[in-house]
Amino acid sequence: MTRRITGAVLEEVGRARPFAQSRPIGVVELDLDGPGPDELLVRIEAAGICHSDLSVVDGNRPRPVPMLLGHEAAGIVEEVGAGASAAGFSVGDRVVMAFLPRCGECDGCRTGGVMPCVPGTASNTAGTLFDGSTRLTRDGDRVHHHLGVSGFASHAVVDHRSAVVVGPDIPPEVAAVLGCAVLTGGGAVANAGAAKPGDDIIVVGLGGVGMAALITAVSLGYGRVIGVDAVGSKLHRAGELGADAVYTPDEAAEAGVRAALVVEAAGHPRAFETAFALTAPGGRTVTVGLPSPSAVSNVSPLAITAEARTIVGSYLGSAVPSRDIPRYAELWRQGRLPVEALISSYVTLDDINEAMDTLAEGQAIRQVIRF
Repeated sequence: MTRRITGAVLEEVGRARPFAQSRPIGVVELDLDGPGPDELLVRIEAAGICHSDLSVVDGNRPRPVPMLLGHEAAGIVEEVGAGASAAGFSVGDRVVMAFLPRCGECDGCRTGGVMPCVPGTASNTAGTLFDGSTRLTRDGDRVHHHLGVSGFASHAVVDHRSAVVVGPDIPPEVAAVLGCAVLTGGGAVANAGAAKPGDDIIVVGLGGVGMAALITAVSLGYGRVIGVDAVGSKLHRAGELGADAVYTPDEAAEAGVRAALVVEAAGHPRAFETAFALTAPGGRTVTVGLPSPSAVSNVSPLAITAEARTIVGSYLGSAVPSRDIPRYAELWRQGRLPVEALISSYVTLDDINEAMDTLAEGQAIRQVIRF
């Protein structure tokens, strides 16, 4: 059955900032077809606004348009296809959406999270659901899905491999942020970074993903946790969330701080260079930021060799959502992972263009849309 929904649709890529004036995103009514056998109809409760959304709006991550944006979301299952039911999903489940579905069978999935799913990546790039189809239309014309989720809407149809059930005790705004910021930032520390007892951990770039990496590092209790960012308010917040020390990039260089594990979460070439410079001999630099495709950093090959350094790229925190989201949910239940502290403000769907400006200006940790 087709239902009428309201969603935030990107009409054109690359419009000039401020987006509050150029209005690249329109809040419109669309038609959403019901779920197929392997899919779920989800009533969206909350959705986080992430830099990966902004990267589509500004053209750094080209995607087909029109596209219903949003990839970090949570909601309640209202309808379940037969295949999704067999996979364990039921009406009434609260689910976290994960923006990279995993088939569990391809070469990428066999790496245990290190590499992305091959067919999942293909469908994300094409702007379709996992099976290559679309469920969204406007006035009879197709509207593309964003990363298999399209969570900036009152409802979404997703493949069951793009969803993970969490308990009803997990608040919807916390559940939403688990699906991207925590998966990516936490995974940079725990998965790609392979943090171990005694490791000091530095996080460079304290947006939503970087702050999630920081609170994950604090929850482990392995060594000192240090936050680095150019924005003073973010450094102050990192201190409130348990960082042992905070620095601007220049202050960190002057202090000579270095760590066994350094996570770069800003998606900027200078931030990567800062992270590399702060990595101790024998240490690991993990980069999860998504810079412009044309961005270039300068690092010393000699330092890599002579100091036995490792540089690790990590997409979505090298995560397997069905494995990792329950772990983070349990840490939240134990009071060890204050995910709600990552939320800097709540906005409405009608505020979406202004929210993209706030994100582009580096002023937000995580803005969340409530439905």
